[in-house]
Amino acid sequence: MADTMDLVVITGMSGAGKTVAMQSFEDLGYFTVDNMPPALLPKFWELMKENGKITKIALVVDLRSHAFYDQINDMLANLDNTSFVTTKILFLDATDAELVSRYKETRRSHPLAQEGRLMDGIKKERSLLTELRNRAQVVIDTTNLSPRQLREKLFVISKSADHPTFHLEVMSFGFKYGLPIDADIVMDVRFLPNPYYVQKFRNRDGRDQEVYDYVMDNPAAETFYQQFYTMLASIMPQYKQEGKSSVTIAIGCTGGQHRSVAFTERVGKAFAAAGYPVDITHRDVNKRKATVNRS
Repeated sequence: MADTMDLVVITGMSGAGKTVAMQSFEDLGYFTVDNMPPALLPKFWELMKENGKITKIALVVDLRSHAFYDQINDMLANLDNTSFVTTKILFLDATDAELVSRYKETRRSHPLAQEGRLMDGIKKERSLLTELRNRAQVVIDTTNLSPRQLREKLFVISKSADHPTFHLEVMSFGFKYGLPIDADIVMDVRFLPNPYYVQKFRNRDGRDQEVYDYVMDNPAAETFYQQFYTMLASIMPQYKQEGKSSVTIAIGCTGGQHRSVAFTERVGKAFAAAGYPVDITHRDVNKRKATVNRS
């Protein structure tokens, strides 16, 4: 029998991509079970222990079995006290607007709104899942991810789990498109002069050297960067010590194309130079609108 089993609990909002996640973990060699009632878990573990050959398991736990939901937290508490199971909770989320759009597209009914409005079901589900989301080691916002992109992200996370290492996600975003719901730290750089109002920069972004220099040459930008990076560098060891496998730093401006992109590039590359594994992404850099753009 294997000494320990790795368990990934896949949960989150209905419509946020749990089916894609389950299929992805199956492709990664996990034994997957969808929507198992928590009361059956003790017998399931006995079967796994007797088998002895299965070392990686992924369970999908959500509100489709609403009658069993009150048992989920007890199930997770019991797993925390089990020496032969190493548990990681993966929570998939998306904005309310995106969830509504996906339900409209598939014409499926929400498990908590079969006799009511879709938004009522989504709000109720979000409230019920708050504690579970807070317990999750990994939270992924799938609002702007295609199924293929979600699979790729899960494959990266799985490789990190096989070779545990603390890593950083540094991302830019535009406040006009909403806050990134998977961010651990959010910073606003809208206090800096906006390159949008310089005609030659309007259709470029913060990865362009001239735009980058325009943002960073401002004395206020340099002062802010030094203070911000010093603060981040001082707290990352504490995040690591608390058991976080990753930290997402989100830097925002109005449209997510100029100021936030430049700062994300600088912060991300500084941490990479300091030896941290870093993934730099720009959530809204391609959402430029032809008529109105206030990055």
